[in-house]
Amino acid sequence: MSAYPTRPLIAPSLLAADFARLGEEVTAIERAGADWLHLDVMDGHFVPNITFGPMLVKALRKHSAMPFDAHLMIAPADPYIAAFAEAGADHISVHPEAGPHLHRTLQLIRSLGKKAGVVLNPATPIESVAHVLDITDLIMVMTVNPGFGGQAFISSQLPKIAALRQMIDATGRDIVLQVDGGITEKTAPAVLEAGATCLIAGTAVYGAPDYAAAIAALRPNRPHAAELTAGGG
Repeated sequence: MSAYPTRPLIAPSLLAADFARLGEEVTAIERAGADWLHLDVMDGHFVPNITFGPMLVKALRKHSAMPFDAHLMIAPADPYIAAFAEAGADHISVHPEAGPHLHRTLQLIRSLGKKAGVVLNPATPIESVAHVLDITDLIMVMTVNPGFGGQAFISSQLPKIAALRQMIDATGRDIVLQVDGGITEKTAPAVLEAGATCLIAGTAVYGAPDYAAAIAALRPNRPHAAELTAGGG
């Protein structure tokens, strides 16, 4: 992909927010220009950390009209999908490794009226999603290993993003291509040029003194991506 998307979606991750004032933090990033709220759900089993569950999603729902983008880093995922849907998640994304039947899981999410996503860890091949593209609304590329915020960007994932861009374009479907992990003003240009249409950013937004300025900095404002230096993030 040789040019940036016209206006990439920006989805700040709640994982980097001040957990003592989450309602205010959600309202603040919506006012600052965020498109979606990204919700990192971790179980301490599938990934080495524990965050929150459906009750928190439900509590936050009244604080924002933004789409809630739930990333389930839990295994098994299927028993909890209905609870997240009922709590107010608009998108629900799962890992192929989190259950034996990815196609069935995506069908379940869509049957609940939600957008269904597939998340690819750094070592997960793009072939994992090749045969479910017809029922997939989002694909997320992890550019860090899942489980913790604030990690450095893994630049070897850029060819994967580009390959997925080609795979998506070949379907003719409007599948959102998300990238999560180490997204900053420095790494965003190369990610967008590779073909991403949604950037998930944690500390780059919630760690900044001015949320609106941080969000604006992630959107393209120059004709060509800066070269991404090795290990940037």
